[in-house]
Amino acid sequence: MRLFLLGLFACQERIDSEDTSAVVELSEDTGSEVENECTAPDYTPNPFASEVISISYGEGAGFGQDNYPDVIFGAPTGRGENAGTLDVLSLGAGGEIVLSFDMEIVDGEGVDLLVFENPFIGWMEFGLVSASQDGETWVEWSCNMETFSGCAGVSPVYSHPDNCIDARDPAVAGGDGFDLANIGLESARYIRITDANTSGLGGFDLDAVAVVNGVLIAE
Repeated sequence: MRLFLLGLFACQERIDSEDTSAVVELSEDTGSEVENECTAPDYTPNPFASEVISISYGEGAGFGQDNYPDVIFGAPTGRGENAGTLDVLSLGAGGEIVLSFDMEIVDGEGVDLLVFENPFIGWMEFGLVSASQDGETWVEWSCNMETFSGCAGVSPVYSHPDNCIDARDPAVAGGDGFDLANIGLESARYIRITDANTSGLGGFDLDAVAVVNGVLIAE
């Protein structure tokens, strides 16, 4: 079996994709809306979470469960700085979810993983993120509640299936980036997200998780 090493940075356009979407922008001359076509990212192989290994809801969970688990699979549905998507799963106070992927996350250049919640200006719900190679031994990124360093649920999400912003590009996708080097791991197969129990009953609202640097797991 071959292993495909992927440096999944979205600044590299997938010119062989025929899928296009219309992006609505304002004309500088008239102020009217103008539709521009863009090339949708080719998410092959699948860089997003593909399986829920375990989930434990906290008090106040419930939102999104009617569409679980599909609601957390696939690309994020960001709405930018001024609004949070409703296409999420609320973990509840202290709730926790463990995810696996079709890819093994590897320590590459810079950010290796992006976690997408639904924060917007003036509203954040924090999550603690951990990684594991075997699903038993976990290493957690330290979440500083004062500087927000190492926390999930901090940065607005810009990537959406309709706007052609690649969810694997830390420079433009939004969400919160995590580097395996910062916790001393060279690779990981599983990601655990735990509500930090600081934001009330609804807790952390998970939108999506994307692998930035990964290796396709051989079957």
